[in-house]
Amino acid sequence: MVVPRILAFAGSLRSASLNKKLVAIAAEGARDAGAEVTLVDLRDLPMPIYDGDEEAAHGLPENATTFKRLLMDHHGVLVATPEYNSMFPAALKNAIDWASRRENDEKPLAAFTGKVAGVLSASPGAFGGQRGQAVLRSQLAYLGMVVVPARIGIGRAGDAFDPGGRLKDDNQHQSVLELGAQTVSFAQRLLL
Repeated sequence: MVVPRILAFAGSLRSASLNKKLVAIAAEGARDAGAEVTLVDLRDLPMPIYDGDEEAAHGLPENATTFKRLLMDHHGVLVATPEYNSMFPAALKNAIDWASRRENDEKPLAAFTGKVAGVLSASPGAFGGQRGQAVLRSQLAYLGMVVVPARIGIGRAGDAFDPGGRLKDDNQHQSVLELGAQTVSFAQRLLL
């Protein structure tokens, strides 16, 4: 049986991001469910704003290629997104746009199609980033990903984590671990 490989990252670039804390918990749940998990930080992979003229002249930038290869080498993703003005962040959209670009003899959307996505969000607001998460879920489904149905949004997230990065509410913490495990379960089914 193939061990599922899951790529985990947050849509935020901020070093103290609530969503980086949240995706680390989901990654723990995926590891506990038997997956090999790679946790990456988009801040470590800065990419220019997507520009078709630049792509035509120079191809994909090095960090965009690195991110795309990471997506292609994994069976699924765990992504935690903040919500900026009812939308997921521009840095995350930009990374998705670069990774969606076809190179050489690749099939269209090769980095996304047929893979699994577990999506969650944290926000200081009461709705827990659910509006931005909904747009991201739609985007990933459009790109051909199987999006895990569970919706987890941690509201008032500025006070939700203890100093060790664990969610203070045990039920919330368990639900995030479970989303990680569900993502692995979906990936295993697709690998059969």
